[in-house]
Amino acid sequence: MTHDLAASAPLVEPVARPAAPLVLPNLAAAMAEVERRLDLVLDEALRRSRAHGPHYEQLWRAVRTMTQGGKRLRPRLLLATFLHLGGTRLEPAVELAVAVELLHTALLVHDDVIDGDVERRGVLNVVGAFEQAARAEGLPEHPARRWGEQAALLAGDLLLTSALRITARLELDHARRTALVELVDESVYRAAAGELADVTYAAGLAAPAPSDIRRLMADKTAHYSLELPLRAAALLAGAPEWLGDRLGAIGHRLGLVFQMRDDLLGVFGSAAETGKSCSNDLREGKQTLLVAYARGTAEWSAAAHLFGREDLDEVGAEVLRAALEASGARARLEQEVHDERDAALTLIAGADLPAALARLLAAEAERAAERRS
Repeated sequence: MTHDLAASAPLVEPVARPAAPLVLPNLAAAMAEVERRLDLVLDEALRRSRAHGPHYEQLWRAVRTMTQGGKRLRPRLLLATFLHLGGTRLEPAVELAVAVELLHTALLVHDDVIDGDVERRGVLNVVGAFEQAARAEGLPEHPARRWGEQAALLAGDLLLTSALRITARLELDHARRTALVELVDESVYRAAAGELADVTYAAGLAAPAPSDIRRLMADKTAHYSLELPLRAAALLAGAPEWLGDRLGAIGHRLGLVFQMRDDLLGVFGSAAETGKSCSNDLREGKQTLLVAYARGTAEWSAAAHLFGREDLDEVGAEVLRAALEASGARARLEQEVHDERDAALTLIAGADLPAALARLLAAEAERAAERRS
C-alpha cells in the first residue's frame, strides 16, 4: 500500500503495508508483527544513515540496541485491548503499536540524559555507547560524556518525530486519526511537564507535597505508559466515548501503581534485576513519595545531608536506605502501592468491560504492584 510522500525524504520510511487487510490469528501473532515492523523501521533508518557518515550510523545502531529487550508493555496492552473490544482493522492498530513503542524508547533515551545514566537494562544506553566510543578514540571523560549526551538528545528527537509521523499517517477516517495524533501529542506534552517537575524538585527549587509528586507521576509516566494505549485501543476499535474514558481512568491508576513501584525499586531494588543503579535516585536527590514521607522525621533529618550528593557512595546510600526504612516511609509507600492497585481493581470491576479484558487489566494491576524489574 503506498502513501503520498513529502517532497523531502522522511526521517524514517514507513513500513510497507500489505495490499490485503492484515489478518492475524491472535495477540502473539500481532506482537510478532510489531517486532517485524520495528525491525524494518530501524533497518531502513540504518540503511539511509550510511549516506551521512559513520557516526550517524552508529547513532541508529545505538537506537536499535535501546529498542531490544523491553517488555513491550505498551504495544501489548494496546493490541490486547483493541482485540478484546472487538476491533477488526488490525493494520492501523499494529502501526500505532509500533509508534507507541518508538515513543517509549524516545522518552527513555531522553530520561537517561536527564538522569545521567549510562546503562539501561544492563547494557550501555545511547549516552554510554557514545561515551565509550569517544574514550576509545582518546577523548577525555568530560567531553566524551558530553558527546554521548548530545547524541542521545538527537536520538530521542528522531524517535519522537518517527512516532508522531507514523500516527499522523494512519489509514483511518480523519476524525479518529486526528484524535489519535492529539492523544500522542498530549502524552509527549505531559511527559515533558512531569520530567521538568522532576528535575525542578531535585534541584531544590521547590519542595513538593505528596500531591505534587502524584501529579508528576501521572504526567511523566501514567499518561503515555498506560492511559495512552488503553484510550488509543478504544478509539481504534470504535468503542463509545464513555468506555474510552473509563479505560483512561483505569490507565491513570495503573500508571501510578507502576511508577510507585518503580520508585521503590529505584532505591531498594536489585541492579541485577532492574538493569540500573539503585543509588542514582538518592545521588540525584530525586523527590519521590519515599522522600516526601520521610521528610521531617528524625531518622531522615539525621541522614539528609547525604541526599543529592554527587559523590554519594554505596555506604552513604545504605545510610539513606536505612533512614527511609526507619522513618516508616518505605512501609507507607508499599501500602500505598497496594491501595492504588485495589483502587484500579475496583475501577476495572465497575467499568462494564468484556470479561476477558477485565481479567487482563486486573492481572496487569497485580503485576505492576508486585514487579521486581
